Amino acid sequence: MKFFIDTANLDQIKEAKDLGILDGVTTNPSLMAKEGISGTDNILNHYRAICEIVDGDVSAEVISTDFAGMIEEGMRLADLAPNIVVKVPMIKDGIKAINYFTEHSVPTNCTLVFSAGQAILAAKAGATYLSPFVGRVDDINWDGMALIREIAEIYAIQGFDTQILAASIRNSKHIVDAAKSGADVVTCPLSAILGLLKHPLTDIGLEQFLADHAKANK
Repeated sequence: MKFFIDTANLDQIKEAKDLGILDGVTTNPSLMAKEGISGTDNILNHYRAICEIVDGDVSAEVISTDFAGMIEEGMRLADLAPNIVVKVPMIKDGIKAINYFTEHSVPTNCTLVFSAGQAILAAKAGATYLSPFVGRVDDINWDGMALIREIAEIYAIQGFDTQILAASIRNSKHIVDAAKSGADVVTCPLSAILGLLKHPLTDIGLEQFLADHAKANK
């Protein structure tokens, strides 16, 4: 399973890369705004800066919701760097745009996915990645990981090439559950990735090893 970091923060992206586990980055308008990035030129330059750090795919989201606007924006984003993936919302014109981008060899990430039916449409249109929002599904008392498993089963049966990118990850357990459920990719905050390092027995064991070493080398 690939690890993407879900942020526009350059320091966090660098830290994830230094861990040696970073496969890509996902961003969205909310994450850009969180970093104080606004204005078209500043946003485009920030995407360039991210792509200079990351070797893997970088999802850059369109703002337009009409077909023509998404195509214009998406092609401009795709021209920024060879590893840009155009992020498109799961709406009717979004599916049309994904089909267009597929025909023009532009990789895409279909975002805001909440059902298996939507996942089928995105795959049929040729989406490179599909982003089911597991955390938001959990928020309405449904099972986000059950959605990942359902999509993974359908994709396996039908032979779809679209990669399942588990999004809206809230914690480290979500990452483990996504791996068990058949996700090809997980995108998450750095805190959730770092949480995988933690276990009380690791802390206790290390403390004991260091104490024993200190006693033996007095």
